[in-house]
Amino acid sequence: MKKNKLIIVLVFLLAILVVKSQYVSAATTNTMPIPNINLTVDGKSSSPQEYVDNIKLLLVLTALSLLPSILLTMTSFTRISIVLSFLKNAIGTQQTPPSQVLIGLSLFLTFFVMSPTISKVNTNALQPYLNNQISQQQAIDIGTTEMKTFMLKQTRKKDLKLFRDIRGVAEETKPEDLKMEVVIPSFIISELKTAFTIGFFIYIPFLIIDFVVASVLMSMGMFMISPMMVSIPFKILLFIMVDGWNLIVKSLVLSFG
Repeated sequence: MKKNKLIIVLVFLLAILVVKSQYVSAATTNTMPIPNINLTVDGKSSSPQEYVDNIKLLLVLTALSLLPSILLTMTSFTRISIVLSFLKNAIGTQQTPPSQVLIGLSLFLTFFVMSPTISKVNTNALQPYLNNQISQQQAIDIGTTEMKTFMLKQTRKKDLKLFRDIRGVAEETKPEDLKMEVVIPSFIISELKTAFTIGFFIYIPFLIIDFVVASVLMSMGMFMISPMMVSIPFKILLFIMVDGWNLIVKSLVLSFG
């Protein structure tokens, strides 16, 4: 009997709380209306500045949506992330360090390598445009020129010639006058080749350790023990003794000249 009374009291209190919360929500809605968010240019703006602000906001949102593609195709991120992935596979520690850590390291190394180029784009293109000193098209041209200068320094002539021939660009055309549709794919395949070359040299010392451990285990008749399980501690020890992270990061940063 007492249990039934307790249930009735709890239901009654719950009903009171629900009714009260609905009342408070309705009162808050009536006293504090939610403002409308309007990003459209409908011809009713009171000043031309409102048009400019809306256009700038639209450009910022568009740039944010394209940022992942720009990061992957026009910066040093591709080379750095692939080399670090090769390093992780060469050591054989599949879960250590975590992929999130390597991606974070790749991002910050990319910001470090790209900081001079980003600074030039900000100084020569973005800030003059925001201060209404140059037009939108001029800002885009200056920004792409700075990015193109960085990419052409890392692009092999053979790769650049491949896409020039495919597109039918004249031989006398200077590299800095090429369109981004030619420079970007040339830059990407050059970065892939460079990253795979670095990854090959990273694999060699760890592969030697695998061969030595496997041959020792076979000579001792320990066929049931996995060579990988024995070689991983020696790989980690070698990597620590040569200060591997310092060497890898230094080599990656200096590889961009």
